[in-house]
Amino acid sequence: MHQFNFPNQTHYYQGKVRDVYTIRDKWMVMIASDRISAFDVILPRLIPFKGQVLNQIAAYMLNACSDICPNWLLTSPAPNVSIGHKCEPFKIEMVVRGTLTGHAWRTYHSGKRSLCGAAMPDGMKENDFFPIPIITPSTKAAEGHDEDISEAEIIANGIATKAEWEILCSYALQLFERGKAIADKQGLILADTKYEFGKIGNEIYLMDEIHTPDSSRYFIKEGFDERQANGERQKQLSKEFVREWLIQNNFMGKEGQTVPEMSDAWINEISSRYIELYEKVIGEKFVPERLSDEETFDRIVEALEF
Repeated sequence: MHQFNFPNQTHYYQGKVRDVYTIRDKWMVMIASDRISAFDVILPRLIPFKGQVLNQIAAYMLNACSDICPNWLLTSPAPNVSIGHKCEPFKIEMVVRGTLTGHAWRTYHSGKRSLCGAAMPDGMKENDFFPIPIITPSTKAAEGHDEDISEAEIIANGIATKAEWEILCSYALQLFERGKAIADKQGLILADTKYEFGKIGNEIYLMDEIHTPDSSRYFIKEGFDERQANGERQKQLSKEFVREWLIQNNFMGKEGQTVPEMSDAWINEISSRYIELYEKVIGEKFVPERLSDEETFDRIVEALEF
């Protein structure tokens, strides 16, 4: 993707899948690229319309949750672009888990009954619902992997004050309830997700994307209980299918491993799966839109004239 240079631009950062521009140290322009990453590695080929899918799901979800807490988003002037407030981020991710899945299950299966200070009851099976959702925060690592952290460590390390932590928890749990309700209408279960927050002055804002298939795990509601009762794998909506394909082809991001060849047919399959995710998660038909770099630039500059 082309690197832009906007009027009054004060910073530029390229993440794994997004390009982020800071304007006047006050606003952020976030461009969701068609890059895809897995196992902390950017895969060599672009996935058509992936950026648009994730950007538009995030904008939809932020607007659907805007009554719960302030959020960073101001406008989305192009299909893969969001513009919003620059916040001072809390250096943690607020991971909310409704079910015993993924990292929580691996921890539980190893015999532990506590994760980040949150208790996990005895007698649970993989993907069972927790009695109430739990919050298992992780650090936001500049490099390497994020790590589990507890409430006590967050407060002791000055990452958030006790009062701030209580607000973060309250917002995260309310957002999760709203996310679950939106998912339920679409025949989905929001199993777990993560939220990021920041501050402008003393006010806490919700940042980044929310309830997207890259930041969340969704299960198909139909047949969920039967699959649980029979000990079958749950059907899920996320980019897990890409990870599974890589694992089958002996790639897990480890030293000496090379990314397997990604054929045109497989790229088109990933793209169509992302479009299916969009339509299932928000219940609207996806309308692919491809702008030239010049048109994207012009739309962003026009939108920045607040």
